[in-house]
Amino acid sequence: MVNSLICRDLGVIDYLETWEKMKDFTQQRDKQDADEIWLLEHPSLFTQGQAGKEEHLLAPGDIPVIQVDRGGQVTYHGPGQLVAYVMVDLKRLGIGVRDLVSVLENSVVNVLKENDISAYPKADAPGVYVDEQKIASLGLRVRRGCSFHGLALNVDMDLSPFDRINPCGYQGLKMLHMKARNHTVSLSNVKIQLANQLAELLGYEHPTIQQGWK
Repeated sequence: MVNSLICRDLGVIDYLETWEKMKDFTQQRDKQDADEIWLLEHPSLFTQGQAGKEEHLLAPGDIPVIQVDRGGQVTYHGPGQLVAYVMVDLKRLGIGVRDLVSVLENSVVNVLKENDISAYPKADAPGVYVDEQKIASLGLRVRRGCSFHGLALNVDMDLSPFDRINPCGYQGLKMLHMKARNHTVSLSNVKIQLANQLAELLGYEHPTIQQGWK
């Protein structure tokens, strides 16, 4: 039984490069490979999920749109948003996709609580919300019994690009970032908090965060 978790801090990194590495890792991993969490930020872009509808792209303008293989509709990624890609062997952990969604949502809720922000998930709309405003989005893919993609938590970012889409397919959905509710938050601290929460809820010890791919 593999009982270690590798957590990588990749900084600001290109989306396509990361997506390819995620797919390669998931395709090539075997039962002895440790689960991994990648923490990072992306340059500005919209990603459109497998079931994504064109009508939810209102006015993307000069921001690139990339069709991807995760679940869900369109969302925005940009600097100041903490992305966590969660690559775990679901069968080995003895959990299903719904369990993993709950882990992701509850990890974010716990991080927000640590920062004096009261938040909650919704049964009918995956993600995490504060006063009916969305602060974190989820999108997953499972291949060979293993997950990839993950969650995006708005920490301290320009939210205006969300006005160019119907976020996650919901017209008029308001987005929020942590800084609006707690001006003392820092992405570097939230990164550590999220890594610890994800590890704990997945049944691992708090990880040492490695810099880069090695």
